[in-house]
Amino acid sequence: MKVLQAVVHHAESGVHDFSALAAMPPDLVLAFGSVTALQAGADAIAQAFPTAHRAGCTTAGEISGKGVEDGSLVVTALKFDHAHAAQVSTVLDGMEDSFAAGRRLASALPIVGLRAVLIFGQGVQINGSAVLSGMTDILGPKVPITGGLAGDGGVFAQTWVLDAQGLSDNRLTCVGLYGDALEFSHGSFGGWSPFGPARKVTRSENNVLFELDGESALAVYKRYLGDHASGLPASGLLFPFAMLGSDHSEVGLIRTILGVDEAAGSLTLAGDIDPNGYLRLMHASTDALVEGAEAAAEAARAMQGKPNEGLALLVSCVGRKLVMGGRVDEEVEAVADVFGQGATLAGFYSYGEISPFSPAVECKLHNQTMTITYIAETA
Repeated sequence: MKVLQAVVHHAESGVHDFSALAAMPPDLVLAFGSVTALQAGADAIAQAFPTAHRAGCTTAGEISGKGVEDGSLVVTALKFDHAHAAQVSTVLDGMEDSFAAGRRLASALPIVGLRAVLIFGQGVQINGSAVLSGMTDILGPKVPITGGLAGDGGVFAQTWVLDAQGLSDNRLTCVGLYGDALEFSHGSFGGWSPFGPARKVTRSENNVLFELDGESALAVYKRYLGDHASGLPASGLLFPFAMLGSDHSEVGLIRTILGVDEAAGSLTLAGDIDPNGYLRLMHASTDALVEGAEAAAEAARAMQGKPNEGLALLVSCVGRKLVMGGRVDEEVEAVADVFGQGATLAGFYSYGEISPFSPAVECKLHNQTMTITYIAETA
């Protein structure tokens, strides 16, 4: 497998030179950029790679072999020696269509020989965990699904997905990967720490939280945030919820706040809520988040056979980027150190990360994690 990458720093200028990548020619092209950069570069990507599968999305920060940037366009081209890919997309007709949209995507993918799936979706009007439930309902729990939800620089207004039809603010796209030579490994880890007591979910509907311990969820949340409450929903990225089981057990899922409804006193989270479970607030330090990224890379590395040159796809939450500030490059550097020089790094800061917990557990929607997918081929 061959991997080449181009980083466009001034995409809005209209100058896009993808000739080196197009010369392969690639089978799959992944593109991640700011809203402005991806809008400016989408047509150039389609013209440069007319026969390749094209997938990607807008971001809250771009990841490449050069580190973390804002306002750039990162285009990564993959040429397989033996593996092959198939791509399908669907329109997401509102948040309530999420489960059905997942079923449509999975049903459209050729199933014979399917080894793994990459998925990218819009990041605002979506229930990411319902999309995954719909896909798993068709594919079963053994096909790993990884990817992420698009961002728009932390504005939470309108995000965009790239597929073979171009850019859209209401489509989901996924790429199925096939072939015995494909190596597909993954890891996911957070690094957040709990504070405050666990609160019982006393009223919720799918991914909308109305009450905790019989009180308005928004009122409880604002009380904990104090001065940070004035910055909601964006400030909610700094204080996500950990989901706990009905017996207070850790389930390993963290949920970010996507929106607030002052009239209803509710919080909209990025994925489904256990109506019988508990929620507890979380916070983090930069050192803990960097250690979490390293742990995710180690988990993905442990699944590999022997080290092969390939693509390390990093999808990290925008909330981590806000906490780390000027030190955000450190989590990408930690991943690079684990995989070594044979890996090409690409990815983005997202509004939701998609990955299995482990090789034996079906995929989940994560928030506030670093998820890593490593794609390579055996010799």
